[in-house]
Amino acid sequence: MLIIVTYDVSTETREGRKRLRRVAKVCEGHGQRVQKSVFERKVNLMQFEELERRLLAEIDEKEDSLRLYRLKEPFELHVKEYGNFKAVDFEGPLVI
Repeated sequence: MLIIVTYDVSTETREGRKRLRRVAKVCEGHGQRVQKSVFERKVNLMQFEELERRLLAEIDEKEDSLRLYRLKEPFELHVKEYGNFKAVDFEGPLVI
């Protein structure tokens, strides 16, 4: 499944700024940044649940917002891209 992760972490306090960095690190390790606080990744159910668990451990639900979207296949029918964004093809060969 393709997932979209969005978050808005309160940065009014030092602790909030630390949470923001930790949430971003978790997302960077699990997907591709498509905007400042928006990531996408193809995952299986186990990977989705692990990512959700890790993110929930980082946010403060009283101050922050976290949204996880699961897109139906075929993704091409549900995602339209415009502008100057170069997506990574996770299914294609890895060239180093």
